[in-house]
Amino acid sequence: MTLEISSALVKELRQKTGAGMMNCKKALQETNGDFDEAVKTLRQKGLAAADKKADRKTIEGVVNSYIHAGGKIGVLVEVNCETDFVARREEFLELVQNIAMQIAASPDVLYVNIDDVPEELFLAEKEVESGKEDLSNKPKEIKEKIILGRVEKTLKNLSLLNQAFIRNQNITVDDLIKEKISLFGENIRIKRFTRYTLGD
Repeated sequence: MTLEISSALVKELRQKTGAGMMNCKKALQETNGDFDEAVKTLRQKGLAAADKKADRKTIEGVVNSYIHAGGKIGVLVEVNCETDFVARREEFLELVQNIAMQIAASPDVLYVNIDDVPEELFLAEKEVESGKEDLSNKPKEIKEKIILGRVEKTLKNLSLLNQAFIRNQNITVDDLIKEKISLFGENIRIKRFTRYTLGD
């Protein structure tokens, strides 16, 4: 027997997730009408679908600017998608604006992705961590694991995609992008950004 789901609940789920009506109804049926579980289900399906689109070319998109704190901080960001149809959508422009605001609020962020961090910075951080006194008595293999864990944590602080999203601390910027890939059915990529601080 299929559980009857109210159209009001489907509508609420649509508004919260941006997923299609039938997908929302199906997710609510699969979770016996449990709203929070349906949100999780849609998010997991969306992330899986987003991973499949990750290699598709992104040649359209927008460059956006954001000025914050009375003109003291400025951001330029380029976000790409596959078609100009998606690039013109209000939801895409809102995403780009949110990303620009995220960059303005993240003074330590220097790179889009942790993979963009130069190897010399990785090696320099590794050297710093290797010299810390609290590791001197640890066995070599444990010491190496601790060093790599600490370096990765430091480098994640420099990566935009690894930041907790300012409007929802439960997800990262990478999760946000994947959700939007699922919503639009297109690959989306933050290509580059520049952050300006007055006097720097």
